[in-house]
Amino acid sequence: MVGKIAVEAVEEKRQRLDELSKFIWNHPEAGFKEYKAQEKVVELLKEEGFQVETGVGGVPTAIKAVFGSGHPVIGFMGEFDALPGLSQRVSSTKETIEGQPYGHGCGHNLLCTAHVGGAIGLKEEMIKRNLPGTIALFMCPGEELLTGKPLMARGGAFEGIDVAVNFHPNKINEATTGVSTAVNSMKFHFHGKTSHAANAPENGRSALDAVELTNVGANYLREHVPSDVRIHYTITNGGVVPNIVPDEAEVWYYVRAFSREVVEDVYERLVCVANGAAMMTDTTVEVEFLGGCYNTQNNIVLANVVAEAMNEIPQEPWSEEELAFAAALDEKTADSAKATTKKYGLSKDTHLYTGPGKVTSFNSYGSTDIGDVMHLLPTAYFFTACTNMGAPAHSWQFTACAGSSIGEKGMIYAAKVMAVYGAKLIENPELIKQAKEVFDKQMEGRVYKCPIPDHVGVPQ
Repeated sequence: MVGKIAVEAVEEKRQRLDELSKFIWNHPEAGFKEYKAQEKVVELLKEEGFQVETGVGGVPTAIKAVFGSGHPVIGFMGEFDALPGLSQRVSSTKETIEGQPYGHGCGHNLLCTAHVGGAIGLKEEMIKRNLPGTIALFMCPGEELLTGKPLMARGGAFEGIDVAVNFHPNKINEATTGVSTAVNSMKFHFHGKTSHAANAPENGRSALDAVELTNVGANYLREHVPSDVRIHYTITNGGVVPNIVPDEAEVWYYVRAFSREVVEDVYERLVCVANGAAMMTDTTVEVEFLGGCYNTQNNIVLANVVAEAMNEIPQEPWSEEELAFAAALDEKTADSAKATTKKYGLSKDTHLYTGPGKVTSFNSYGSTDIGDVMHLLPTAYFFTACTNMGAPAHSWQFTACAGSSIGEKGMIYAAKVMAVYGAKLIENPELIKQAKEVFDKQMEGRVYKCPIPDHVGVPQ
């Protein structure tokens, strides 16, 4: 099997990889503040002989680690940020860890470590077989904020990469060719005039009224946008008490769609709605653009390489304890578990996936900033089974699995898959040529433009 040395190398490094994953899981950090994770990743990669650079693309916690020289240059796109409000023990009931506000409810501790393991495995294959090429491993901050990779791209971090791969923990083993949405994130800050709401309402100009009118206008806008558009919002500041006319108010919006062009069009229309609300209330509005990312653009050639690698590497069996743990979690979200097994044509009694790696084409209304990389170069995007069937994304159940042996097994499997994926591409350069042909056809002459303007800096 191509990649046999790489697979063995990942297994040999398993304890060290487990330690890294567990450390990141035990020390969850917010997007763009992943300093503890960065330090541990850098330490391991230097031990493994990689040339390591931090602050890549002008993003302080970003990492680029390189091994080898020449082409092909294969990019591994890792992430390591956590989510607020998802602190959780490895338990089948909801148990917050006291004093820990964040948690890995998207499994980025597994995601990070799998990419590290894949790069290490491929490195050993290259050394022992004297293979040409370069490994470029990236650790990308702030994916949960959907701005890490766009900011890195804006800073030129991904220049010179031939092909890339991105793994994410999920429920089954699949390489996806479906589309996830592009997104823009923005806040509307309204400024009015305060007054006593009962004694002198005529002197007030309510910023909250402007927020509410914006939301009403946005809900009417939904009637006249393409069917794939999603608009959602939350009021982050609505005033203090009812008897004071609020002079400051704020609403935070996301606009999503299956193409970057549609997102930008709807965003501009939503800005018009906010401006109109300001005019109606005699207030002013400040638009704060927080960031955005592209829709995914998966490459069928590379998806097939991933699926082939999956089906050449045996999936580690689940223990009775792991199956019982997953079943207990599924009891908490029975409807979600039922929907997942139905979606994938599995038995309703399935709690942990065992089976072949599939190439699927399910679309997702969620977003991920790997889409920006996919508009720069051919990229594969895949999942391995790391959670119970009913674990919702961004949930305490997902966090529990990410810290358990269930997540660990899926992570090691993914690391082996990525290492073999890289070896197959080096072994057969024709695949890279074919992947680039597919990419060029997808782009149709378009050129990537970072969706985040130059004046918007890295979140502090």
